[in-house]
Amino acid sequence: MKILSVMDLPLPDVKVIRFARFRDQRGYFTEPFRRSDFDNHPGITCLQGQAFVQANESYSRPNVVRGLHFQWDPFMGKLVRTLQGHMIDIVLDIRKGSPTLGKAAMYNMPADDAVDWSEWIWVPPGFAHGNFFPTASRIEYYCTGEYSQGHEAGVSPLAPDIDWSLCDPALKADFDGLIADSVVISEKDRDALGVQAWLSDPRSDHFRYSG
Repeated sequence: MKILSVMDLPLPDVKVIRFARFRDQRGYFTEPFRRSDFDNHPGITCLQGQAFVQANESYSRPNVVRGLHFQWDPFMGKLVRTLQGHMIDIVLDIRKGSPTLGKAAMYNMPADDAVDWSEWIWVPPGFAHGNFFPTASRIEYYCTGEYSQGHEAGVSPLAPDIDWSLCDPALKADFDGLIADSVVISEKDRDALGVQAWLSDPRSDHFRYSG
């Protein structure tokens, strides 16, 4: 695996990891994950020793919004990439005591076979995660915890008390346009709690900022 760069988002615990593709007349080859490269890269010490114990794949039709999801007991960090189509990832800080508590960030992750790189986004425990899809898309994610029914919850991406001030304005405008026009969202995600309602829930004490 050849890691080209590691970038912090406005939520600095969230990382974007860009890795190389090796192209020739046939197409390309890439090694998207190698444990030793993740453990030895100085820009992602947060991932050292993280064990990925479950892999998920999802397909979304155009105009789908998913999220914002999180889990405890066990905690679940996610390493996410776009396989096909166009994902805009959404991450919301739910850690009590965090300087960015209640703030969300977005990152644009279209699949493009013509470029010499691809990307992962690392969403650690303590962040609610979701995404939206302008086109039909397939994504993959590795998880540091197995799914645990009864130990998951969500904040609605439509909640009026999410602070979007850290988001790229163009991505936020795309999201708002989709919401106003033709959004496809599950009832569970649409009707999930707002930020303040979640923070008033005793279960929110599972997620605290450690500095």
